[in-house]
Amino acid sequence: MNWITNYVRPRINSIFSRREIPENLWSKCDNCGTMLFHREISDNLNVCTNCSHHMNITPRDRFLSLFDGGVFAEVAVPEPVADPLQFRDSKKYPDRMRAAQKSTGEKEAMLVAAGEIGRTPVVCAAQDFSFMAGSMGMYVGNAIVAAAQEAVKLRRPLILFSAAGGARMQEGILSLMQMPRTTVAVQMLREAGLPYIVVLTHPTTGGVTASYAMLGDVQIAEPNALICFAGPRVIEQTIREKLPEGFQRAEYLLEHGMLDRVTDRREMRKELIVLCRQLMKMPPPTWGDLPKPGSEELSPEANIAPDPAPKA
Repeated sequence: MNWITNYVRPRINSIFSRREIPENLWSKCDNCGTMLFHREISDNLNVCTNCSHHMNITPRDRFLSLFDGGVFAEVAVPEPVADPLQFRDSKKYPDRMRAAQKSTGEKEAMLVAAGEIGRTPVVCAAQDFSFMAGSMGMYVGNAIVAAAQEAVKLRRPLILFSAAGGARMQEGILSLMQMPRTTVAVQMLREAGLPYIVVLTHPTTGGVTASYAMLGDVQIAEPNALICFAGPRVIEQTIREKLPEGFQRAEYLLEHGMLDRVTDRREMRKELIVLCRQLMKMPPPTWGDLPKPGSEELSPEANIAPDPAPKA
């Protein structure tokens, strides 16, 4: 115990030791394994700059890149009963919910918002796969009903981004009841003469595919998205045959008539602007004059267009 051991050595170590590098500066592409700088991948909308693989993106980040100026107003969603079945597997259902809320920073698996894309008023709903695999429970059903009601009230098209592993088992039959509920919500839009556009992202499976995700007036998918009811492994084990290459992927479904388009995420905003304006019988967009996402051209007040006059 002396001044060299207690003072000099720690001082030298502190001068010459390496700085610790934060672990979240880099992400690895799930497809090609390329290490991507977080700012680079964020600017590219979570699409790999090397192989164009579409990675998971949260609803909030998606909306920031979609709406004019990145400004949108969240639509309130009625809260369902917290734990109707008192369900417990390896964890209690409320404990799983708290863990998902803490890890994602979101209340539930779907976010609903209203705003403008390319000065076109719309209502959007998006599922968050990182929140309990985007599973469809009572809250998701309430969110889709609330989105449809908001769209009818404001006379706007509804755009829905699906991403789910199916129904939420912790809510049992109550989660399956959301299939007919959401189908009725889509019918509300049809009766009001409003467009319903679905963007299927990876993965969209189970009861979500069997209900609102396949009822759009226009069906768009992101590249290589898995879209199915039962997964390919389950089908192979059932029929005991090898499935075709790319089976149940977006491009395969497009070839077989189940989709209208497969669109890169980086081109999705332009695609949706054109579709919404065509279906709402609005003038075509003037691209050079449109505000960009994240720009400061619009204030939050100016970004939300006044409600159009109701039809006679």
